[in-house]
Amino acid sequence: MPEVLSAPLVVEFPFTRSLGPVQSAFLTGLRERTVLGVRTGDGRVLVPPVEYDPVTAEEIHDLVEVAAAGTVTTWAWNPRPRRDQPLDTPFAWVLVRLDGADTALLHVLDAPGPEAVRTGMRVRVRWAATRTGAITDIACFEPYAGEAGEPGEPVPHNGEFTEPVTGIVTPARLDYTYSPGRAQSAYLEALESRRVVGERCPSCRKVYVPPRGACPTCGVATDERVEVGPRGTVTTYCVVNIKAKNLDIEVPYVYAHIALDGADLALHARIGGIPYDQVRMGLRVEPVWTEGSRHPDHYRPTGEPDADYDAYKELV
Repeated sequence: MPEVLSAPLVVEFPFTRSLGPVQSAFLTGLRERTVLGVRTGDGRVLVPPVEYDPVTAEEIHDLVEVAAAGTVTTWAWNPRPRRDQPLDTPFAWVLVRLDGADTALLHVLDAPGPEAVRTGMRVRVRWAATRTGAITDIACFEPYAGEAGEPGEPVPHNGEFTEPVTGIVTPARLDYTYSPGRAQSAYLEALESRRVVGERCPSCRKVYVPPRGACPTCGVATDERVEVGPRGTVTTYCVVNIKAKNLDIEVPYVYAHIALDGADLALHARIGGIPYDQVRMGLRVEPVWTEGSRHPDHYRPTGEPDADYDAYKELV
């Protein structure tokens, strides 16, 4: 049996967004230990607030203050918290309808076990010691002995605070294990011996690099291996001006699509050995390998004349 390849991979980036007046007031309010909702045209109070009525699509902006206590409408127990979740001990995910609101807020409940949680139980906000204007300013909910009673009328709020929060940055991260199939495993194994291998479609005869195991045009399996390159042609490119985290490459640099000789699909790679502003479409390039590397570090100019546009236009 051939070795089954696998590797842990992480996709991570900071998601940055600006806030409109409603979301700005909501998050700034949390920083000030105030929970705000928004009232719709038919009198419903939505918490967390949205900027448009989910039923009528009308813009809504009438802010109201609701209570920091409420009732659990449904829940699910989480016995094994994951990295960066609100609590590092087992907890319950809960939907809480705060007193004065008509919708429920998703958050976590700090409880000793699932037997201590039930639909209809009363809970209240536990505020974070340090608050910055984020949903995590609510550290969690905790059980509360107070009775629901008749909720008071939500108090109108002008949404004005000192130093309002106008934007948020949320780190997004996905950890997963990738296992290539038969075709890509053969491709990776060939790279270890500094060869580039693709697969030819038995129907249209196109050669795909990296191989996919099936032709994306004809939908048939591919198994005929074809060695291509190692030289190729830059079909298109972009100049990267933002330095990536944990990537030891100085900006600006060029990332390009390269059509290897004999291939009918362009792969992407970094271009080096030439000033970034001299990279161009049609530039002939070859791979540069570093000691112990399992794949080319980058591609550099070969010194050959540029390829004619007609020779690679179908791969742009």
